[in-house]
Amino acid sequence: MKNYKENLFLYYLHENWKSIVLICLFVLCFITVFLLSHQPLGPILYSILLCSYIVCIFFVVDFLKFIKQYKKIKNAEKTIMLEIDQLPVPKNAIEQKYQELLQILYKNKNELTVQADNKQKDLVDYFTQWTHQIKTPIAAMRLLLQSEQKKQTAELELELIKIEQYVEFVLQYLRLENMSNDLVFKKYELDEIIKQAVRKNAKMFIRKKISLNYSDVNCTVLTDEKWLLFVIEQILSNALKYTKTGSISIYRKNKRLIIEDTGIGIQAVDLPRVFEKGFTGFNGRAFKQSTGIGLYLCKQILTKLSHDITIESEVGIGTKLIIDLETKEIGVE
Repeated sequence: MKNYKENLFLYYLHENWKSIVLICLFVLCFITVFLLSHQPLGPILYSILLCSYIVCIFFVVDFLKFIKQYKKIKNAEKTIMLEIDQLPVPKNAIEQKYQELLQILYKNKNELTVQADNKQKDLVDYFTQWTHQIKTPIAAMRLLLQSEQKKQTAELELELIKIEQYVEFVLQYLRLENMSNDLVFKKYELDEIIKQAVRKNAKMFIRKKISLNYSDVNCTVLTDEKWLLFVIEQILSNALKYTKTGSISIYRKNKRLIIEDTGIGIQAVDLPRVFEKGFTGFNGRAFKQSTGIGLYLCKQILTKLSHDITIESEVGIGTKLIIDLETKEIGVE
């Protein structure tokens, strides 16, 4: 059918060429018999004209039915993943069998989908419970560490912060598939979200002696606070991970939130692929700290929030993450 997609009539002729050839052979036999019988030419032409008229009516009606059935099938393409009742009534036993096969496949697909959804739900439920349970020993360890003022204590506390981040990271990754069910869109003060992310990474800023350049961006954004907060936290965490000295700047330009660091930067050849799942690039291989999931997760989350994210970077100079919030309303105070 690929050669006739734009012309249904040609496709119809192609599908019915055997019937057309058979009719032509009948007409040829009809003419031959009349000629061999030495019959007058008038009755022959009249018979041919009458037969042609009947054949044309038959093919016109059949072609109209073909178009109607074709349109039903095309319309069914839009809903075939949800239901299979929109298929046209089968014209013969072969089409009936094909539809029965489709129904079997559709039923099996639904069963597999339900099984996969149940497994995913069980997995998310398990890790959700695990996340809440593991926070208890983490909190207890923090209390114990706070009772001792030693250099090693500060180091251990930073490692605890990293563990908390990784635990939250796993949970959000598992929830990504069903993220739409968890979205609550409201107008939020962007500064409040940024400040939460900064507070979460405050000790890391202090420990690494990285300065923060930030002043209120003074705007509101229509988004989901929890998910946007996770994205900003992840970007800040990455910036701190790959910045040894210097500063991290957070500011707004037009309707874009920019997080810029003075870290090691990203090679130009790696930039087009940093949002791919599992891609670690040169930095990930060199420092062996990257999972290749962080920026991928940020990109997926922001897409579902109807935001966008781009990246600019230069090796040895730093990296700039740009969250474009223009797709959702932002009002300047």
